[in-house]
Amino acid sequence: MCRHLAYLGPPSTLGRLLLDPPRGLYEQSWAPRRQSHGVVNADGFGLGWYPQDGGPPARYRRAVPIWADPNVPELAGAVRSGAVLAAVRSATAGTSQDEAAAAPFRDGRHLFSHNGAIADWTRLPQDLGAESGLDSAALLSLEARSDSALLWALIISRLRKGEPADEAVSGVVRAVAAVRPGARLNVLLTDGRTVVATRHGDTLWYRFGGGEVLVATEPDDAQTDHDWHEVPDRSLLLATAAGVREAVRL
Repeated sequence: MCRHLAYLGPPSTLGRLLLDPPRGLYEQSWAPRRQSHGVVNADGFGLGWYPQDGGPPARYRRAVPIWADPNVPELAGAVRSGAVLAAVRSATAGTSQDEAAAAPFRDGRHLFSHNGAIADWTRLPQDLGAESGLDSAALLSLEARSDSALLWALIISRLRKGEPADEAVSGVVRAVAAVRPGARLNVLLTDGRTVVATRHGDTLWYRFGGGEVLVATEPDDAQTDHDWHEVPDRSLLLATAAGVREAVRL
């Protein structure tokens, strides 16, 4: 399993979002409170953000635990963004361990993260058949050997055909769950303006107010005027800095 977080709102430092809050994403890398599979998230991490000049999203990813990278505090204090996606990784057995396997994955203006696991994931395209939308070239070009990278490729295939992001995510989650009923398929997808998130097999929470929204695997203990809300299992969430909507039952 993993822990991940997406933010939309006024420009903020990565440190305020990830490192400063008690029980925040940084601390969840070694002391998650609601993680039911695995104990620590020490198989890498990734920080993704959208520059304030409107350029494409940038990433910083490593294959080491986030607490073991001495560059993180300085980077997190210097980078400011109004749209962030970050994750700490607990790898699925049989997946690659290099930094290319750490979320967020990227395609154009989209950033993506997967919190969960898919059993026998290497056979998934075969079991999905034509519904996968992937040819041999797409499979050979996977960014990493992992269930998360394959799930991302399935979603990219739909996005590039013009499907709205929420439909692409919900369609892939339903299709994968149909052939892998035990799969855990919590995902975050953002284009810097909207966050599409699913809760499917693990926890998902959001906090909204003051012109900003946080969507996360589990809440932090930051003192704010706005409460965390738990998202029901098997559902999809749409969030912008202007509002949050639980849109689809999965």
